[in-house]
Amino acid sequence: MSFQVDTQIPHSNGCNISIREKNGTAVVSFSPHPHGGPEALWFCFRLKRTDRGSGEAKLILENPTNLLGGSRPETFRPVIRYEEEEWQRLTPGEVKELPDGRLEVSWLVRAPEDYLDFALCYPYGKPELEKLMEAGRGFWQQDIIGVSQKGRPILRLSNDYGQEGGSRPGLYLLARQHSGETPGSWVLDGFLRYTASLGKEAPLVWAVPFANIDGVEQGDYGKDNFPYDLNRAWGAPPMRYETLVLKRDLARWKARCRPVLAIDFHAPGASENDGIYCFLQKPGVSLEKYEEGKGWSDKIAAKLGPKFAAPSFGRIARYSSRWETANFTTFCAAELDVCALSFETPYFSIKEHVLTMEDYREAGARIAEAVISMIR
Repeated sequence: MSFQVDTQIPHSNGCNISIREKNGTAVVSFSPHPHGGPEALWFCFRLKRTDRGSGEAKLILENPTNLLGGSRPETFRPVIRYEEEEWQRLTPGEVKELPDGRLEVSWLVRAPEDYLDFALCYPYGKPELEKLMEAGRGFWQQDIIGVSQKGRPILRLSNDYGQEGGSRPGLYLLARQHSGETPGSWVLDGFLRYTASLGKEAPLVWAVPFANIDGVEQGDYGKDNFPYDLNRAWGAPPMRYETLVLKRDLARWKARCRPVLAIDFHAPGASENDGIYCFLQKPGVSLEKYEEGKGWSDKIAAKLGPKFAAPSFGRIARYSSRWETANFTTFCAAELDVCALSFETPYFSIKEHVLTMEDYREAGARIAEAVISMIR
């Protein structure tokens, strides 16, 4: 059998790739590419067959403990699809300790007749956004609010532009500041689908689905990427051009509605599977916004229920950061006087429950229902 790996597909990421044959099985070893950053996690590539035949393929992720949150690779459950079929979750891989103590984790799959795509989690890009727009049946307006550092358009969805001094309650939503954190996009997708179902009863919503569009298109993981992590670039002056664009748009939004809440959708370290949780504003930045956020988070946790919510839901970020500059929630509290929450949704599972695309959407709909019920 003969195969090759294609890393030129959308959102592709993979390096140190080797392909060999062992006892009739194609063995493909790879590592996620850090793309110049100090963290790696996201991977996505295509395994193409160049001959005819059947058999199996073994996909080996090398050195998983080097990845962000990779301490328990036995929890990893990436996704696969054959040709144009639907994405599906794999079962947990086989973890093997090498003679020098390094680990690898592998998955034995059916070899493709033509090709298979393999990724850390369900990808979410322009095709998925187009399906969201189609499902909304004209509910969402798309506008370009600026460009990225590499000149790609930054899209914002909205159901209403509001008006200067407007009193309609408003929400501002953001995803993919860390471009590989695709669970955040799927949860946002569910949030927006629920909002669209309300029609004219919905609040004013502005949403940026791909904040780090360069990273999304290039297949970057995006966490702490140089020259500056997008979610640590919210100081004055901003340290990324995308952040400048987003700041200007947030100011427009605030001026055209009654600002209620801003939300940023993320995903945590790879091995985390306690459930969805959110980071609140640090009390030292704004005690008022911390307490306001606690009220939001308690309501949302109750709506998510034990199926989705982590036992410890509303949290204060206490992990080490490479930058001490302001993030999205800090900017919203300190500069806009708006409460903001940052949600973390696991890549693979919540406890024993394996997460599907529909699970992510359901979680997003539940968050939206909780939030909107509090502002009616």
